[in-house]
Amino acid sequence: MAELTHFNESGRARMVDVSAKSATERIAVAHARVSMQPETFACIQQGKIAKGDVLAVAQVAGVMGAKRTPDLIPMCHPLLVTSVNIEFQEHPVPDDNGQCAITIQATVKTTGPTGVEMEALTAVSVAALTIYDMCKAVDRGMSIGEIYLISKAGGKSGTYLRSMHMSGLSSD
Repeated sequence: MAELTHFNESGRARMVDVSAKSATERIAVAHARVSMQPETFACIQQGKIAKGDVLAVAQVAGVMGAKRTPDLIPMCHPLLVTSVNIEFQEHPVPDDNGQCAITIQATVKTTGPTGVEMEALTAVSVAALTIYDMCKAVDRGMSIGEIYLISKAGGKSGTYLRSMHMSGLSSD
C-alpha cells in the first residue's frame, strides 16, 4: 500500500511539496451518476425544468468546479487547468428500482508537477449536484452516486485505469 503523503512527521496535515517534480502532461477522467424518477428524466429531456437547460448549466458548473477545486479541497494545489470536458449519457430505460439516470464523465488536463484527479472528481460531483439543484422541485428523491476515478495518466506513478469501467461513458 502506498504511503499517505498529506501528513508531516508529527502526523499533522500538510500540502505536499511538489517543487522538485517535473512538469508533465496529466490527464484524469472521473464518473458520477444521478438517478431519478422517469418523470423527472422526461422533464429534463423536454426542457420543462423551470430553472432552464439542466445539462447545459450542469456542464458549466462542472467546468467551474474543476477550476475551483483547491478552494474546496484544503490540500489540493492550485493548478493551471488546461482543459475540462464534461459529457453526459442519458439512461432513459428505468432500472430495477424504476429509476432513470444521467451519467457524467469529466476529463481534465494540465501540464504541471501534480495530477488532476481531484479536479476531475470535483467536476463530476459539482455537475451532479447542479442536476439535483435544478430538478429538486420536481424530484427530491434523486440520488447521486457512483463517483469514482476512471483513469489518470502522467506523473511518477504512471497510468491508472479502473478495471470495472468500460472505455467511454458507462453503458449501464
